[in-house]
Amino acid sequence: MTLDNPAYPLANDPLGEVLHQLRLDGSLYCRSHLAGDWSLAMPVLPGKMMFHIINKGNCWLSVKDEVPIALQQGALVLIPHGLGHTLSSNPNLEATPFFDSGVKRVSERYETLDILGNGEKTELTCGVLSFDQMTGMQLVESLPKMILLQELEEGKADWIKSSLHLISHEARHLKPGGETIITHLADILVIQLIRHWLEESPEANQGWLGAIKDKHLGLALRAIHHEPERNWTVDSLARECGMSRSGFSAHFTSLVGNTVKNYLTQWRMKLAYQRLMKKSEPMINLAEELGYSSEAAFSRAFKREMGFPPSKLSKNAT
Repeated sequence: MTLDNPAYPLANDPLGEVLHQLRLDGSLYCRSHLAGDWSLAMPVLPGKMMFHIINKGNCWLSVKDEVPIALQQGALVLIPHGLGHTLSSNPNLEATPFFDSGVKRVSERYETLDILGNGEKTELTCGVLSFDQMTGMQLVESLPKMILLQELEEGKADWIKSSLHLISHEARHLKPGGETIITHLADILVIQLIRHWLEESPEANQGWLGAIKDKHLGLALRAIHHEPERNWTVDSLARECGMSRSGFSAHFTSLVGNTVKNYLTQWRMKLAYQRLMKKSEPMINLAEELGYSSEAAFSRAFKREMGFPPSKLSKNAT
């Protein structure tokens, strides 16, 4: 794969490419009408992202070891790491597991929930999203445990306001095709929210994300991600991003928190792990695709990094 592959964003936009690689697959969307006393415990879902939109009213969000947060109408919250959490009308109420709350399946990807007691009404649109691209996984791992957009400044983030309005409208007047519109809008909204956080949060200028956004290191990371099979060295990657060998090595280690060599090995092993979890394939083919001269060299590197041989995954692949 060449670095000027037109299927990817421009070479001077590595961060745009990371978002391009974040391929979301909406697995569940739920529209809830709630009133009175209610408390819903959302399950722990490793490898998933959960989001909640407060279409009407307000509620409380409780995440383990954190002070409960009051969410107002129009708020949007993303739980990137699938952590268990609770949404409620009162944080002191005992929570009911979401799947035991009376939720009704409308279709494969759309559900509804009605808890109609006496009291203030709240309407929520919630979703569970999965992602399957290694670069996307790296991005999600770098996100905080919660991204909350409570209020939008006038004139900023109009795209979020528009998306929230459209989702609310479609959810209130679920017409033919409305479910599909909601799922696609929600996918776009989550990517927009992540992009907003990447652009506005000081945290996004640190670690791996900071390296991706760096005008020099971003090109080196892009090269590794695109062509993991190449015989990359510190020298060749330094040339790729227009830096001296020593300057590149020091800057990379300082920002990424890892040496260039270790990062390259870990990236290759993550790709191998992902491939082997999906299907069984000849180990020599995988070794060659990841830049190893022999199956034995690849297996040693994999075991050193993962703690077990790749054959263990290959035997269990589906």
